[in-house]
Amino acid sequence: MASPNPPTTPPPPPVMYRRRSVAGPIVLIVLGVLFLLGNLGYLSWGRLGYLFARYWPVMIILWGLIKLAEHYDAQRRGYRPRGLGFGGIMFLIFLVMLGLGASSAWHYRGALSDEFFQIDDHPGFLLFGTPYNYTDELQQAFPAGASLRVVSDRGEVRLVPWDENNIKVSVQKKVIADSQSEADKVNAATKPTITVAGDQVTVNANTSGASGNHRVDTNLEIFLPRKAAAEIATARGTVAVHDRTGDLKISNSHGDVEVGGIQGNVSINLRGGSVRAENVRGDFSLNGRVSDVNVENLQGSVRLTGDFFGTTRLAKIANSVHFQSSRTDMEIAKLDGELVLESGDLRASSLAGPTRVITRSKDIRLDNFTGNVHIEDNNSDIELTPGKLPLGNIQITNRRGRIQLVLPANAAFQLDAHATRGEISSDFAGVDVENRTHDSKATGSVGSGGPQIHLSTERGDIEIRKG
Repeated sequence: MASPNPPTTPPPPPVMYRRRSVAGPIVLIVLGVLFLLGNLGYLSWGRLGYLFARYWPVMIILWGLIKLAEHYDAQRRGYRPRGLGFGGIMFLIFLVMLGLGASSAWHYRGALSDEFFQIDDHPGFLLFGTPYNYTDELQQAFPAGASLRVVSDRGEVRLVPWDENNIKVSVQKKVIADSQSEADKVNAATKPTITVAGDQVTVNANTSGASGNHRVDTNLEIFLPRKAAAEIATARGTVAVHDRTGDLKISNSHGDVEVGGIQGNVSINLRGGSVRAENVRGDFSLNGRVSDVNVENLQGSVRLTGDFFGTTRLAKIANSVHFQSSRTDMEIAKLDGELVLESGDLRASSLAGPTRVITRSKDIRLDNFTGNVHIEDNNSDIELTPGKLPLGNIQITNRRGRIQLVLPANAAFQLDAHATRGEISSDFAGVDVENRTHDSKATGSVGSGGPQIHLSTERGDIEIRKG
């Protein structure tokens, strides 16, 4: 017999929705307010950078306190506590990385911004502190026959020739600090020095170790006897040397170098910056990572090795030229005209061979050249116009690019040309051309014969024209 009052199913508990966390929005509001104060001028950007670099962990603590309060409130109300979530974890990682980077920048006083982001020295870009300027001057006797060594951590170095037997150093210094008194202490601890050891005189800017966590820029203008050899080592800043007799060595981690009127050999090691050299009566060598290069009117040889990211211009080089980078290996016996080397182009005129160019993805144009020429290239076009007769031997190997050779109408040569998946055309009657779909050839002897011309390309045409 059924029970008159069957048991009833209890109603389901009410659905308890979890509330969204307010920790993230609060942190964003705090950041937004700080940046707004910076835009309105109530806080300087330097002060904002200082506050963030020193106190960024406070935002994590604030976030944690909010999350902890939300956790206990959710348990009290019967909600399931929320975790950080994927977005919160990613934001936390980003905040920690940004904070650690800012703290490192504060510790090294702007080194991070300069080295990695190339922020210049304009006061508006000084993240931490205020610049204070100082001047100083040092002078003492310079021993006869001695050489100079300059050591500088940050700042310009300029050598000025004079006819005195003394060395004079004019100092212009900028200290980044939070107060005048603090800057005065840093200035007193970073006085440049002149020391003499045997036949070497050393000028030390004295900023690398004594400045502590403060940034110090020291510009040195050094008046030196004209015939003294010099060696300059600096980490950052422009180096300029003019009108000297004696060998010159320059090492610079980041900054432009300018030399001119040097009667001696010049050696430069550069990790970032541009180089300009004119009127050097000696050999010139440049090594490192360089932007633009301009070398003109040299009586010796030129050797450039490293990575070159801008425009390289060479003109009027009386001796050999050797250029070597990750893409290009080039040798020229003499350059009476001009050579311009860019990312996708190599143009030269009035050069004397033997000339050898091995490169890739670079259009080549040589005009008015003499002597033997050897070129290897790909993914580019090659145009050659020799100068006065007689011709030298010419050997060109190209892939996926055109070859054009413009020769004097009365030139004498022996030709062997081959084009894979390309055509060959010639203006010279003595050349036998055979064009096929996948393989074209041209051979022959023009005039009384003479130098050998070997041309080979894949997926490109070959043109032999009368100039």
